[in-house]
Amino acid sequence: MNPDEPTPSAGDPQPGLVRGLGVTDAVVIGLGSMVGAGVFAVWAPAAQAAGGALLVGLVIAAIVAYCNAASSAQLAAQYPVSGGAYVYGRERLSPTVGFLAGSCFVLGKTASCAAMALTFATYAVPDPGWLRRGVALLAVILLAAVNYRGVTRTARLTRVLVVCSLAVLALVLVLLQASAGTDPLPSVWPGGTSVYGVLQAAGLLFFAFAGYARIATMGEEVRDPARTIPRAVSIALLIAVGIYFVIGLMLLRSVGAPGLAASGAPLTTAVRAAEAAWAVPIVRVGAALASLGALLALIAGISRTALAMARNGDLPGWLAAVHPRFRVPHHAEVALAVVVGVLVLTVDLRGVIGFSSFGVLLYYAVANAAAFTQTRDQRRWPRAVNVLGLLGCVVLAFTLPPASAIAAAVVLAVALLARWLIRSGRVGSARS
Repeated sequence: MNPDEPTPSAGDPQPGLVRGLGVTDAVVIGLGSMVGAGVFAVWAPAAQAAGGALLVGLVIAAIVAYCNAASSAQLAAQYPVSGGAYVYGRERLSPTVGFLAGSCFVLGKTASCAAMALTFATYAVPDPGWLRRGVALLAVILLAAVNYRGVTRTARLTRVLVVCSLAVLALVLVLLQASAGTDPLPSVWPGGTSVYGVLQAAGLLFFAFAGYARIATMGEEVRDPARTIPRAVSIALLIAVGIYFVIGLMLLRSVGAPGLAASGAPLTTAVRAAEAAWAVPIVRVGAALASLGALLALIAGISRTALAMARNGDLPGWLAAVHPRFRVPHHAEVALAVVVGVLVLTVDLRGVIGFSSFGVLLYYAVANAAAFTQTRDQRRWPRAVNVLGLLGCVVLAFTLPPASAIAAAVVLAVALLARWLIRSGRVGSARS
């Protein structure tokens, strides 16, 4: 079979998705998710938790993210289909564990979609109110329409948004460096810093690095997945870590931890502190574009996981439909757009970050556990990487703000209970 041809699932009458993404496209989609999420949205709550030790939390989050990336890439090379850790948990552990992973991803990343849409609107519309929420809703509708037209269009638009965002970040770094001059670097571990606070910041900052999941969840649309996915995941993550570390260092150096903790738009705050107010509109445009890039890639990834779950009966079968012309899971994308649209009209931006991080950390805990079971010929990294990733995910998940962790745990428990009730009522149903 031509690797670029659609790849239908065995026994599935629906048309398959198209393998149209190369390494560069996959890197751009992952990078677009990561850059838009953290640089413009996550610094304030992380600074509130860790204070001046923010960079220590960033390093911890990056280490856990690398372990998760290694496990995900290793599994995606063996299972190059849509669904990510939902498929891996189902194949390597049990259908119930797979369902838990899929639920964590769909719920957590749906919250992330709302966060990115609201971040876009916050920078695009300075004054809060219903106009801002309306702009966020419009962004969701327009980007869902782009995804509906095919994954290659998603990759092309994401590439443009990522380039624009990186150009703005480069300008910010130049301005901050010119303003800082020879000022001393901030202390890595200031007095009064707590270990719990640093771990909580790491859990919140992990929200920024989770974009590489988009590459694995779109495994059914990647050319030569055994080669492309591991390379794309590693490249995207390393670039994102470098960007975050430099940005975090310069923000601490220019406005300090208290300034970061108190700011809803830390990059614009830093630019003003650097006496470059003329650049504030440019930063706002860059933040808006980065958020759109993240939202675009998130919609693509979530719809593919919903597609995989629907194929296995863990979500309504209606969501398994693939458009006969555009070869995208169009029903899943429409349903996601509706849910996210409701969220952007009702939720608070900061309130969804902890919720999202909790769900995504548990999702990767399943990925690490699944990767641990792979045989020697299927492995690319030692099992110690999987163990470190699993432990890191669990620890960070349960050091997140209690309200976020409890809310996410309750929603996941309800999802598991609903699945059990539905499946226990089936005669001769598939094992659960």
